[in-house]
Amino acid sequence: MKLNNILKTGLAVAMVATVFTSCSEDLMDDINQDRNNLTNATARFILPQVITSTAFNITGSDYAFYADVYMEHHVGVFGQMFNAETRNGEPFLSSTYNNSWAAGYNNLWNLKTVIQKCSEGGPEDGNFQALGVAQVLSAYNLAMLTDLMGDVPWTETGQPGVIYQPKIDKQEAIYADVMKFLDDAIVNLEKPTDFESLGSKDFLFNGDSESWIKMAYGLKARYKMRLSFRSAKYQEVIDDVNQSFTTAAEQAAYKFNGGSTKNPFFLFQQDRKYFGASQSLHNKLVSRNDPRDARFFVPNAGQTEVLFAQNGGTEQVQQKYGISGLLNIAAPVHILSYHELQFLKAEAYARLNNVASAEAALKLAINAAFVKVGLTEAAGTTYYNSNVKALFDANPLQEIMNQKYFACFEDESIEAYNDYRRLKAMNNNVITLTNPGKFPLRFTYGSSDVTTNNNVKAAYGDGQYVATENVWWAGGTR
Repeated sequence: MKLNNILKTGLAVAMVATVFTSCSEDLMDDINQDRNNLTNATARFILPQVITSTAFNITGSDYAFYADVYMEHHVGVFGQMFNAETRNGEPFLSSTYNNSWAAGYNNLWNLKTVIQKCSEGGPEDGNFQALGVAQVLSAYNLAMLTDLMGDVPWTETGQPGVIYQPKIDKQEAIYADVMKFLDDAIVNLEKPTDFESLGSKDFLFNGDSESWIKMAYGLKARYKMRLSFRSAKYQEVIDDVNQSFTTAAEQAAYKFNGGSTKNPFFLFQQDRKYFGASQSLHNKLVSRNDPRDARFFVPNAGQTEVLFAQNGGTEQVQQKYGISGLLNIAAPVHILSYHELQFLKAEAYARLNNVASAEAALKLAINAAFVKVGLTEAAGTTYYNSNVKALFDANPLQEIMNQKYFACFEDESIEAYNDYRRLKAMNNNVITLTNPGKFPLRFTYGSSDVTTNNNVKAAYGDGQYVATENVWWAGGTR
């Protein structure tokens, strides 16, 4: 049983992704990936596929769908989402996230190929833009794996015919490699090159190296904050944010055209109808008189009012409860948003007891989050002054993190999930969830390795560890 409803990419010369869906309940939309060997292609033809796969199969994938349930952005009301809601089976099965697990390693393999091609001695030695882009994407895909699964195979992977059962590496060591990828990327992207720019084959930034540098700095800020329980570097988070995106127009958002490319959240709801409007999130928004409540949740087809589903699951039924109001066939998927960076900056300032600067960053973050859902900056400012300021004054950190939690609704739910686990480790229990079921502290390893790699099989066991063992950066041991 697999959940990803994105069947990946028809790649012509321009490598434009064509997204379509399957109806198999048993397979739950197994990804139909292009299995062709890309090792002989040039970097400029490998990277478009990886960018597309990162957006579809990682950011907008099973990972996000389940994080939406765990973080109570949505309620799972049917099928595997209902099982996740009721903590029955899905949180513990190795098949649950296998599509995204396999896609992540496939991305890292293709990126390793690009890095080898573009490094010293390779056939594209000196192609510094492609090299830097590959390093940024490697950091993102590798961090996603370890953030969700903890210790994972890494240093011995990507050696077919040499190492058949890669060892599992420690998260602490993996994070050192994540940060090195980003530092190296910044250096390479700043170098001049005689190679042709990625141009239109760069589906995020159209071949603009400066934008990739800004993304690298933004990811450094994200990951340094992720590690703050282990090693707090709040001023460095602020400094990195200051070198990243300066407006929402610059952010890393994969854009869809609604024709040949379609938003994965829209397709998932259209095909599966497994989500219902969250009573928990609705209550939080109503308590703040937050106008986004009417944007986040709309009535189901044929209904005049939104019916909210109880978190924790009471019945398994489709098309009864309200649905997301953000569903749009052409909506972008946010890989790294401008408002996330401002929330990171606000949190860092709050932890450094610079309340004035924290408030200034929070205002920018809220205004950008309002624009994301079709409201105006002016509406965000009014909302802040009328409903948020008093809460911020009473407890700056709590309100910053709750506002970030709201802004992560739907396509940024993975970051909300990561934040929640980090905050709990730091004894900052500032976000209240209401599902009475045991909260999954991590995602399981993918079945493709549980069944073939004895190292992963032993670490997986019966899968029950996900309810009891934190990842390393949240205080655990693996």
